Amino acid sequence: MENIITAQLVSVGTELLRGEITDTNATFLASQLPLLGIELQRITTAGDNLEDLCQILRQAMNFSEIVITSGGLGPTQDDLTREAVAELFNETMIIDLQLEHNLREMFSRFNREMPPHNIKQAMLIPSAVPLPNPRGTAPGWWVEKQGKVIVLLPGPPREMTFMWQNEVLPRIKQRFPVKSILTRTIKTYFIQEAKVAELAHSFFQKDNPTLGIYANPDGIQIRFLATGDNAGQLLDEAEIKLVEKLSPYVWGKGNDTLDGIIGAWLIKHGLTLATIEDFTGGLLAGLITNSKLSAQYYRAGVIAPNDNAKTEWGVTAEAIIKFGAVSSEAASAMAIQVKQELYADIGISVTGIDKEGRIYIGIADQSETKTWQQQYQAGRPDNRERVMMAALFRLRERLIGLNFTDT
Repeated sequence: MENIITAQLVSVGTELLRGEITDTNATFLASQLPLLGIELQRITTAGDNLEDLCQILRQAMNFSEIVITSGGLGPTQDDLTREAVAELFNETMIIDLQLEHNLREMFSRFNREMPPHNIKQAMLIPSAVPLPNPRGTAPGWWVEKQGKVIVLLPGPPREMTFMWQNEVLPRIKQRFPVKSILTRTIKTYFIQEAKVAELAHSFFQKDNPTLGIYANPDGIQIRFLATGDNAGQLLDEAEIKLVEKLSPYVWGKGNDTLDGIIGAWLIKHGLTLATIEDFTGGLLAGLITNSKLSAQYYRAGVIAPNDNAKTEWGVTAEAIIKFGAVSSEAASAMAIQVKQELYADIGISVTGIDKEGRIYIGIADQSETKTWQQQYQAGRPDNRERVMMAALFRLRERLIGLNFTDT
């Protein structure tokens, strides 16, 4: 039977237990371990309590080959991850002179004197190898003892991901060599997760490649993971079969982004775009302008959060009285006006949302103006993001209808 390497994640910080911040570190690390052939057994959150943290780490070390912590490496008294690991292995922490030098040099570069309490970030146990952290003051630890590995990562995501990719990942690959592992992602929209699972049912019966289904703001994603020397071939065969079943709903693969695909089509055909938004409050414009390439096709955006703003952008007061500000007529007028006023080839609009969860999306182009009604569960906190993505998908749909694609 194949030897399976197991791991556990321990997120440290009372602020996590209280829900004051979201644990994105655990999400990131959980997505990385399968790519190394490592089976994640458990994710645990520990508060800033030494006794509790020691108990959690001891249990994790008893059942897994690898334990990875994030957080608790700061300079304050309630940053206790180092102390817990030292107690776990019955070792004494001492100041590492090189780490102390590095810390003082870092503060010196910013013309600041190092506070006395930061010295704890220069402490090590004999079994620990320090992991450099050029993005912060807290070095990580790599500890191998009793046939197990424990890794201490800093809490700030920017520091954690950099240390993982540059310091931890190479060490894990060397310490736990695994066979070839490849992944492939298929991205769909306008199809329910249950329907995807139904169409992909036969793939769940296979051990290699394995399949996972995930709901995202940009639709349902299907992720294949294959191992072995023929992993690429297995993925090719699985992808062809699944895309045949899902072809009407597939919009991208791998690292494709919807805004990236649409932007490339607009640039290729020399088209410009303008937006006007109510409910999404600028989210659509923000997503579009995340890419530097948007400067080549995006004219500008308008936020119209009330009736007065809408009347200035093409919706007559009579139309609002007769049809309402949340209506096909309002979406159409807004899209036409923003296209004309901002000298764009295409105008796209998003109305407000009514009590029943209805919103309207309008697109005015060189040929005609089309509108779509979208229905959402009123009050859902993620509705704005979902509407933003729906607007982009309607734009994609319209560009395909006009043959303004890369095919």
